[in-house]
Amino acid sequence: MDLRNIAIIAHVDHGKTTLVDELLKQSGTYRENQATTERAMDSNDLERERGITILAKATSVEWKGVRINIVDTPGHADFGGEVERILSMVDGVVLLVDAAEGPMPQTKFVTSKALALGLRPIVVLNKVDKPDAEPDRALDECFDLFASLGADDHQLDFPVLYASGRNGWADTELDGPRENLDALFDLVIEHVETPKQVADRDKPFRMLATTLGADPFIGRILTGRVEAGTLKAGQTVHALSRDGTKIEQFRATKILAFRGLSQQPIDLAEAGDIVTIAGMAKATVADTICDTSVTEAIPAQPIDPPTITVTFGINDSPLAGRDGKKVQSRVIRDRLMKEAETNVAIKISDTPGGEAFEVAGRGELQMGVLIENMRREGFELSISRPQVLFQDIDGQRHEPIEEVTIDVDDEYSGAVIEKITGARKGELVEMKQAGAGKTRIIAHVPSRGLIGYHGEFLTDTRGTGVMNRVFQEWAPYKGPIPGRRAGVLISMESGVSVAYALWKLEDRGKFFIGAQEQVYQGMILGEHSRENDLEINPLKGKQLTNVRASGTDEAVRLTTPVTLSLEQAIAYIDNDELVEVTPNAIRMRKRFLDPHERKRQSRAAG
Repeated sequence: MDLRNIAIIAHVDHGKTTLVDELLKQSGTYRENQATTERAMDSNDLERERGITILAKATSVEWKGVRINIVDTPGHADFGGEVERILSMVDGVVLLVDAAEGPMPQTKFVTSKALALGLRPIVVLNKVDKPDAEPDRALDECFDLFASLGADDHQLDFPVLYASGRNGWADTELDGPRENLDALFDLVIEHVETPKQVADRDKPFRMLATTLGADPFIGRILTGRVEAGTLKAGQTVHALSRDGTKIEQFRATKILAFRGLSQQPIDLAEAGDIVTIAGMAKATVADTICDTSVTEAIPAQPIDPPTITVTFGINDSPLAGRDGKKVQSRVIRDRLMKEAETNVAIKISDTPGGEAFEVAGRGELQMGVLIENMRREGFELSISRPQVLFQDIDGQRHEPIEEVTIDVDDEYSGAVIEKITGARKGELVEMKQAGAGKTRIIAHVPSRGLIGYHGEFLTDTRGTGVMNRVFQEWAPYKGPIPGRRAGVLISMESGVSVAYALWKLEDRGKFFIGAQEQVYQGMILGEHSRENDLEINPLKGKQLTNVRASGTDEAVRLTTPVTLSLEQAIAYIDNDELVEVTPNAIRMRKRFLDPHERKRQSRAAG
């Protein structure tokens, strides 16, 4: 069968997964009476809850005798390690752009990777039926984006479709019939080339592994595109590392191919197709699976280096072990090593004491997803504040700079610009009207300055601003950047919080906990209204006497506590604080010190 391999790339929430839903329906993948789910490709619980694609996944449809392998890619730069590997498997990309918002930072990140690989894009302007859609402006911005990313003449001569993924139509003209997605199917077949690997069908078998998974029935599985030759089920092959070293020899016990949303066993894998192989014990991502006569590995696409690091440690708080079952450091280490094996964008290293582990990755969202998955698996952890990684380039210290794109109401633009260009050492690149009373601000800001800023940003814009960020470059160190300005309210006692005590302390700041919650000494209960930390007693109840007074019958009404999400808590803490993560709770606390160290610090503080 004739073959096409494409990837769909877009910014978060521009409609990739919804479009794939419609492609599956209109290609006849589903039976007439088959029950279907919305966003079928988002199979992970976290993906459904957050509405974002985290793991790249493939599917396959048939159209007019041609099999089209479609890869749904993550839209967020934090999961760029997935994107970079996946793009090496395809021969074309469909770039989906919201007709109202235009190309956004994550679009730029993934598109730059696709253009660098020489892939020719198809631009689909999605959501053109929205009232605020401006498809002509969005199209001009796409052309400018391609030009700025160094696209060649062939890539700049891209075809355009106008579409509504949710309503299931795509047309070559804006005022077309708006009936179905036939135009998109036909354009993919016409514009995307047949895999050049098909011509190498008679050569020895070679395949580059791009994703690693596990199946409860057949064990360890590797997915990739067959670069040359054919592979029969049961054939003996071997795995080579990037430098050509032989890792293992094994029998390909099963070969699976994508057919719709499921994978089906096949007897023969052919050059150009995307398949999954089972039977290996050691081979992993970026290794070459090949015929035993092949001794040279396929060059793997280099992955951008990590930019932040977070320390994962055991939970040593007084409440440790009450919620989770996996609390030992060796169990945490095994889980992190397993993650590093499948996710090439993160790096794990042991700390000198051996009780904690440094996890380096792309961003706070990537770390938040990993921690959230671990807590759902029953782990208890203590997490440090993210630290930015530096690089020495030509003997000079360099730090990561991110491009921040902000859409904000006109009245709040001044406050936002003041924050990011002031103490946070950002540089304003562009500022323009985005229509509907909104301003678009583009700035280059050090990653250090953005840790913990999102909460302030939402406060400054009354929750109406939208901020997107993507790695830009490494630049010389910008100098010190102040951290959180406000102090915290710290519990001086252990027990159960009392409503009366919290009510009397409300003028000291805002609380993160409510009444009747378990607290312990050193736990962070709220944010102080001043810059210094303050120890408070949340257990002090009302003194009852038989003498009536004017305040005796006062009603206790507590302000609703501020609930921080996992990512917000990790960004909020200071360097001497930790986030305690359990399956049922997220708490913040000061690092525990032995009495002598605490005395020494208090003497040093005067």
